[in-house]
Amino acid sequence: MRAGERPSGPETSRPVVFFDGECGLCHRGVRFLAARDARARLLFAPLDGELARALRPPSLRDTGPEGTLVLREPDGRTSVRAEAVLRALAATGGPWAAAGSIARAGSLVALLDVAYRAVARRRDRWFGRSAECPLPDDPSLRERLLR
Repeated sequence: MRAGERPSGPETSRPVVFFDGECGLCHRGVRFLAARDARARLLFAPLDGELARALRPPSLRDTGPEGTLVLREPDGRTSVRAEAVLRALAATGGPWAAAGSIARAGSLVALLDVAYRAVARRRDRWFGRSAECPLPDDPSLRERLLR
């Protein structure tokens, strides 16, 4: 994509989960979401990829050591941390759709963000880190991974 060009295609018509491509916990989270997303609505892209640079708002360009999870929805709405997790779960449908109602409870999301940040600070120690974002083994998930 060239500078100034507006992104189009599947990455703007479906929710995109931006994740830390080197984080073991994030890889597990992506696999968890994909396994529950029977309609394959969610797309996934690393935070340091070209698509993330094109679609993330300037305020989220530097996510810091937490490597904040970012969800960008087709209408341009962007959510981060716990709200992004809840909204991504809601997008998978089924019993997880209830997570969307939790995402609308601002005070609860703020509390969940405290837990999110606590885990994020320890995630490398607990789940490891890879040198680069590996391609998933699952071909259906690989098709949903954008760069």
